[in-house]
Amino acid sequence: MRPTWKFVLVLVVLAWLVPLDAQESAPLPAYLKDRGRGVATSMFGTYINRGELILYPYWEYYVDNNREYSPQELNFAGAQDFRGKYRENESLFFAGYGLTENLAIQAELAGARASLRKAPGDLSALPAKYQESGLTSFETQFRFRLRQEDDRRPEIWSYLDVVYPTNRKSPLIGTAAIQSELGLGITRGFSWGTLTARGSAAYEGASNTRFAIGEYGVEYLKRLSPKWRVFTGINGHETALTLITEAQWHLRRNVFIRFNQEIGLTANANDWEPQLGVLFTLPTWRSR
Repeated sequence: MRPTWKFVLVLVVLAWLVPLDAQESAPLPAYLKDRGRGVATSMFGTYINRGELILYPYWEYYVDNNREYSPQELNFAGAQDFRGKYRENESLFFAGYGLTENLAIQAELAGARASLRKAPGDLSALPAKYQESGLTSFETQFRFRLRQEDDRRPEIWSYLDVVYPTNRKSPLIGTAAIQSELGLGITRGFSWGTLTARGSAAYEGASNTRFAIGEYGVEYLKRLSPKWRVFTGINGHETALTLITEAQWHLRRNVFIRFNQEIGLTANANDWEPQLGVLFTLPTWRSR
């Protein structure tokens, strides 16, 4: 068993020992049945209330049989672009906290082992299988709810995301320079599910153009029962588009397992990205 999953197992046991809030929450209006009253986090279909602490250790795998690269990007001679086979095994830890009814903060740390098999036509000095491992990223976000949803108007929210330089000597997995995104989203709940549309502007310190269109997407969330919620959406970044599907199995009110996958729809997207993790929502003194 990998150390990451030993850590997950410990958290599962601890979560079962955490007492739930004995107070019954007020009945939700129909447009909030799928998601509750919390602020949207960057984790699809996951929301956080004032005073709550979210802990989410998870594992992600990347499969891309058409990864575009050039040898010079990996510190080898050769500016020509090729297409190679890419694999990445990533372990991540996410934490979020609800500061107020309309403001939350979050942070995420990731480490990975990745490999790239170079294209048959690549005659550079790049090894046939190039590998790197180590820290991949550290990022923080502020999540703002600008307007709460009511009977007539949708919810409007925003976020500021900052990814910090890490492992600059590992170009395959590291983050060479600071990156940031400022995003805006609109969410509306219906009897048949909840829809969200979002988009962002990005700053990329390692890019020549620096400013670009960031992530964008359209999402659908539906609570099928107290135990199950499902999510689907289209996520995009520049010309990379993916189809996302997710099932959430709620073991308790404060513990659920996320089964997530992204399927590439365009050549510049990863072919397949499965994700599995256990998410814990823990009350603090401020939520009581």
